[in-house]
Amino acid sequence: MRGENLPEVSVIGLGYIGLPTAAVIARSGMTVHGVDVSQTVVDTINRGEIHIEEVDLDGLVQGVVQRGLLRAGTEVRAADVFVIAVPTPFHKDDAHTPDTSYVLEAARNVAAVLKAGDTIILESTSPVGTTEAMRDMIAQARPDLKLPGMTDGIPDVSIAYCPERVLPGRILEELTNNDRSIGGITPRCARKALSFYKRFVRGTCVTTDARSAEMTKLVENAYRDVNIAFANELSIVSDAMGLDVWEVIRLANRHPRVNILTPGPGVGGHCIAVDPWFIVHGAPDQTPLIRTARGVNDSKIHHVIASAAELVEANPKARIACLGLAFKANIDDFRESPARLVAATLARRYGERVNIVEPYAMELPREFEGTGAQQIDIDTALEECDVMIVLVDHEVFKSVPLAERADKVVYDTRGIWPDQPAVAEPAVELRKAG
Repeated sequence: MRGENLPEVSVIGLGYIGLPTAAVIARSGMTVHGVDVSQTVVDTINRGEIHIEEVDLDGLVQGVVQRGLLRAGTEVRAADVFVIAVPTPFHKDDAHTPDTSYVLEAARNVAAVLKAGDTIILESTSPVGTTEAMRDMIAQARPDLKLPGMTDGIPDVSIAYCPERVLPGRILEELTNNDRSIGGITPRCARKALSFYKRFVRGTCVTTDARSAEMTKLVENAYRDVNIAFANELSIVSDAMGLDVWEVIRLANRHPRVNILTPGPGVGGHCIAVDPWFIVHGAPDQTPLIRTARGVNDSKIHHVIASAAELVEANPKARIACLGLAFKANIDDFRESPARLVAATLARRYGERVNIVEPYAMELPREFEGTGAQQIDIDTALEECDVMIVLVDHEVFKSVPLAERADKVVYDTRGIWPDQPAVAEPAVELRKAG
């Protein structure tokens, strides 16, 4: 211990969630040892630098590293609290089956250094039952320790699940201020984890059991997915009927009990586009709505590709600008991004006519290699391109005044330019597509 009330902490996984979490914990005065499989990531952090983009994260990491509160390495070391924040992707051989091998491998590494009195907390979004599976694996690796739920006496270690609830671009603020659901293998485990989180979380921390906490995280993202699916389906219907979906939503939302979300080119990111399948996998016969919503949001990507292609072919001599690759505005995260898929598909189809504008990318992703597509900035796009396909609502795109785009043919999948004038058919219908 670094003093009677300050546990030493190990954060395993230093990605989009793990690094901000480690930095926020260190800011509270606890010594943190971060662990990542990438030596490049480790070296970057130990220099006081960051490998991801997040508001104010660079200054925070620099500060806690300089104070000696955060160090990174590739090996798990002994600590008092272990926070696991590693990926839970799909299996490579099954697009919708969750792969918890990274979680279990992290827990196996933790097991090797565990001692009586330690706490292990899983933060990775996981299928229901993963925390218990992690406990069972630790029990096998360390038969000398009494594990919670497997002994009649007081267990030697505590195991809990506590998912993050953060929005990229606001991670540091939301890690601190958002409420947390803390699920323990036993109530005693939940209380032990609660005492840890209260050191750096200002939001309300609610304790529950591990399985309920796991399901809560999945439900939160599935709820968003289902509601976005309604908006995306409405945009497709509006296209078919020749309606402006943004006007329909604006008017419908004046009803005091209606709040339709904003449609887009699909759903991306490593949460909303992925987590609903974890529920479907656990209860395939009881989840027709969640499964359908996933299908609607995935099909919206293909609808956008088809509409954009029609627009491009209707303007055969025009240069094309695809605005945005990230899965949401003002971040550099391209995971599961529908914008990225749309732009790459158009690049493969129309080659050097296609230009990509992405202010949060230093270079184009690998799938653009050999297509002839080039990365340009927004000023060059406005000067040289005739067709603008808006795929991400970055602030820099929103700020473009009408005077600079009035003569452009625009397909706005994000509704950022409601004042864009209509153009001759067929672009007039496509401009207002959701």
